[in-house]
Amino acid sequence: MTAELVRGQNHPLSQARLEVRVSAGRPIVAGATLSDEQGRVRGVEWVAHPGAPTLPGLEVSKQAAADHRLAFDLDALPGTVHRVSVLLALPTGVGGPVRFGAVAAPFVAVTGLDGSEVASYTITGLDTESAVVALELYRRQGVWKVRAVGQGYAGGLAELLTDQGLSEARQLAGSINEAVAQGLARSVSAPPPRTADTDRSRQAAASAPGPDQPYAAPQGAPGTVPPQSPYDAPGPQGATVPQTGYPGGPAQPDPSAVTQPSAPTGGPVNYSHPGRQAAAPPPPAPTAPPAAPGQPAQPVAGDATGWSMEERLYNQVWGMFEDLARTTAAYRSAVDFADSRMEQELDKVLFDPRSRIGGQGDAAREAAQAKRAGLVDQARAALDRDLAQLAAEAEVVEPALPAAYAAWDNPVWHGYRVPMEIPMALRLGDLRLPESENLSIPMLVRLPLERGLWIDSGRAGLDDPLADSDELRRLAMDTAVAHAARLLAVYPAGEFTVHVIDPAGSGASCLAPLVRSGVLDAPPAAGAAGVGEVLARLTQRVDLVQMAVRGGVADSLPPDLDTAEQLLIVNDFPHGFDDRAVTQLRYLADEGPAVGVHLMMVADREDAAAYGPLLDPLWRSLLRLTPVPDDHLADPWVGHAWTYEPALVPPGSQVLQQVLSQVAAARRSWNR
Repeated sequence: MTAELVRGQNHPLSQARLEVRVSAGRPIVAGATLSDEQGRVRGVEWVAHPGAPTLPGLEVSKQAAADHRLAFDLDALPGTVHRVSVLLALPTGVGGPVRFGAVAAPFVAVTGLDGSEVASYTITGLDTESAVVALELYRRQGVWKVRAVGQGYAGGLAELLTDQGLSEARQLAGSINEAVAQGLARSVSAPPPRTADTDRSRQAAASAPGPDQPYAAPQGAPGTVPPQSPYDAPGPQGATVPQTGYPGGPAQPDPSAVTQPSAPTGGPVNYSHPGRQAAAPPPPAPTAPPAAPGQPAQPVAGDATGWSMEERLYNQVWGMFEDLARTTAAYRSAVDFADSRMEQELDKVLFDPRSRIGGQGDAAREAAQAKRAGLVDQARAALDRDLAQLAAEAEVVEPALPAAYAAWDNPVWHGYRVPMEIPMALRLGDLRLPESENLSIPMLVRLPLERGLWIDSGRAGLDDPLADSDELRRLAMDTAVAHAARLLAVYPAGEFTVHVIDPAGSGASCLAPLVRSGVLDAPPAAGAAGVGEVLARLTQRVDLVQMAVRGGVADSLPPDLDTAEQLLIVNDFPHGFDDRAVTQLRYLADEGPAVGVHLMMVADREDAAAYGPLLDPLWRSLLRLTPVPDDHLADPWVGHAWTYEPALVPPGSQVLQQVLSQVAAARRSWNR
């Protein structure tokens, strides 16, 4: 049964050899890009287009056409490739339409080699866009899936390729458009359309008599080159013989060569990087046990790419984050479509005055509502299926997380030891969506921190306008202490230092764990004099390190300068700050992260409003977190408003004291 996808929806692929068939009604350009686990295209050699139509594991059309057949062999893709994006674009400079809103909605379908449809997607809602990412084929938990994307770009191929991280996007887009223009100049008109009605992916409304009459491009028409599919040259025992542009072929470079040099045929694969010849090969990722027929694969912790288990878990968590964002987007899009369709049907009924009275109108309303309910139920079933898979994955991933990624109630903290290396990332809390209340995703941020944190102690944005202000300030300080303790715990001894500014001493009770354990560089600074002394010392450190780095004399820093990463916790800002102190604080926020000085502000923005626009850059440069659940963070894929919940120590737990005592003991040993 064919899956008719809506924007954002995904569908599993049960076979590796596939075709993506495109029908647009008039000539368009079709291409594909290969991306790594971060969704980044590493170079022009990772882009298949009419000027370079063949890459390892895929082949695209060599010219613009109303219909395309793109060949894929997912098993033949390099191991560093985790996503393949199918691109469509309108040719430029040939006198045709310049925006997709002026042409029929493109139709794409994923099919088997026998022509059987696996999934289809009609790209609607385009207007000024001249290029679009139609589909994504991506790898999750060792299984390939297809996702309907439909992301358009008014800036054309140059903007699309730039968004995928390609630095040479504009030059490549120009060469693609030039190759397409030359191909169109040499092409001849297509013969009359065929009448076979079994191939939906060849529907072309503009060139066929009716919407249901398919169109077929000729095979071997004059001016065309016979396709050289990667499936056409089977070698011994079904292996694919290297062709031009494939591993072992002379024309196209292997995009994975930067990290995985090719080895002689039949010999062992050399996984070493050319610049890391002494590095050991990456340990094999865990593999899931074989699933029962018709059932999804069983999830396994660490089933992602990476050189270490820590990196694989980090990539796996981000994969879960993206999957939850996109599957929820698909559900919301389907509900919106169902509502819009019901409204259209009701409008048609109410448009005729005769249907407003009697049983005809009531029957039409009930039918429209029932149709809407059926569509919503179908979308909810797909969402529940995806949520169940993600929940099963979370159940095996969460217990396997290292301390830096784990919640405070994870047993890994009871076996805590001060680390010898800095981890990749740090957990600052959990994220969830309204449709997935029982499923949360760890919020991981990379280390070292690229921006400071603003722990909001105000009531802005909270649902309860009568929330206790004092209680919110206490919770905000508890959140700051938990984050600071986690940062101290994941850094090696002597490589992270915490300073505290508490002008009025209002956070003394919350700061007690840090003070009693002895992990602070000095007691919390109080009063205007204490504020000025701490800020002057950290400002001087930033200046010295910047000058040393710019002058190339980093080894000439004063011997008493603390070169460890610095964290400054500021409580009750802006109380105790004069104009000079505020200027120094903004300087630390702007220049500090680049040289290892980070801010953690615990404040209410409304209290700082008296300073006017002076503090707006400070507010905007920091990552806002809340001490209570609040939906103010957006994901980078579809922009959902995620509910953030801080990672706090469970009430009554002694884990924080145990961890801080080990950190303090390690600091004392390191300072001897």
